Amino acid sequence: MSFDPMAAAVDWLDAYRAGEIETILAMFADDAIVHCACGGMKTISTRQGLRAYWVDRLRDYPASHLDDLRPSGAGAAISYIARDGAVSAILTFNASGKIASLTCGPLNQGV
Repeated sequence: MSFDPMAAAVDWLDAYRAGEIETILAMFADDAIVHCACGGMKTISTRQGLRAYWVDRLRDYPASHLDDLRPSGAGAAISYIARDGAVSAILTFNASGKIASLTCGPLNQGV
């Protein structure tokens, strides 16, 4: 059975919607990088930073439902509805199926 980045993106959104921080963190590679334009541009590249980012994210930008999902290079592009509107996220995965990078921002900014 091969890795399905679209299914992994849906699993990520499901964990996000449920507020399951440990599940979310386990989906990321140890060297993952996050570029987030929600509430100001930020780049996160450490495990400690990733945890702090998700604590804030779950509190300030809870996700509700899936808006769109499509393939994107070595990953998936997913958009979802959050409190302040639609958010676009591009997830790329490493060879082990872990999230290597996440780039996100308000959908109207064309992430």
